[in-house]
Amino acid sequence: MAPPVPIRDVPWGTKGNLNRIGDKLRVDPSSLTLDDTRIFAIWRAAHFNVLNAFNAMLRNRTRGKAITVARRHKRRTTIIDKLSREPGMQLARMDDVAGIRLIFQDLPALLEFRSDFLKSKHKHEKKNHDEKYNYISRPKPSGYRGIHDVYSYNSTSERLSSSSGTMIEVQYRTIHQHAWSTANEVVTMITPGQRTKFNQADEHYMEFFRLVSEMFARVFDGHVSVYPEISNAELLKAFDEVENKTWLINRLKGLNVVRGDIISDTVVLRFTPKQELIVTSVPRFQDPMKFYFRQESEHPEDDVVLVNAPEGRDIRSAYRNYFSDTTDFLSYIEQAKEILTESV
Repeated sequence: MAPPVPIRDVPWGTKGNLNRIGDKLRVDPSSLTLDDTRIFAIWRAAHFNVLNAFNAMLRNRTRGKAITVARRHKRRTTIIDKLSREPGMQLARMDDVAGIRLIFQDLPALLEFRSDFLKSKHKHEKKNHDEKYNYISRPKPSGYRGIHDVYSYNSTSERLSSSSGTMIEVQYRTIHQHAWSTANEVVTMITPGQRTKFNQADEHYMEFFRLVSEMFARVFDGHVSVYPEISNAELLKAFDEVENKTWLINRLKGLNVVRGDIISDTVVLRFTPKQELIVTSVPRFQDPMKFYFRQESEHPEDDVVLVNAPEGRDIRSAYRNYFSDTTDFLSYIEQAKEILTESV
């Protein structure tokens, strides 16, 4: 393997310069100068090179397997939101601007693939120890389950050498863990004041997702989540009580899922202030990142995200939250309740 090309001065300057821009974004995004805006855009665009590299590598490794691979580039508004929620977060240290998500049919398939990938030889450096972000063995207090690994990109190409050192997050989830996360994000998006994804919601809403996490862990993964000490009967009783207070199942059933075919593997999803979703395919022979930034510039009031997957149906599957699709989540709840009831 060819040695890595030495890292040159990055186009966005020093980490301190990037963190200064991050501080401005945290306090007042409109305070960015034209040069700040240009630097911020260059830094975000560098992550697209990382996404392309990991996307190609992981697609080769998943070929012929029942694994969905999708990439997403963190939205400008989401970056600003994270800086605002986490006062100690520095922009130069934000490691999830570029993200690759792998979705597996079951937990054994997930663990086997990750184990093999951790042993594989490639030029990129994993920045965390193997168990640091293992939220299956140690679920988050919210009930979130999955595994994350953070890698530092290392290019052997002179053309892309300035992107070396840029971070990317690889997420591993089962279909059931992904359905839980999707529903959690959908509730955050559609319910004013109930930001369950960020632990900023009424206790009943948070408890709903903790209990569902425990149900899914027991029934589908042979694990436990945040309530390992309670019995199946107690779990079912607690879930029924919290559902009677939130009516979340009925609310999710009533959502209007966005319909229509997606014919491109790379699309821009744009949310208007009225939460209308507009799907735009990136035209052939156009640079996706430039097209994405142009959409952001032309629609400053909208929330814009660039996503990619091998086929249109995979975009819907990997990014169900953007399409308000919680069909699988609701189906898995019914399955879990039935199985747990039989065990009581």
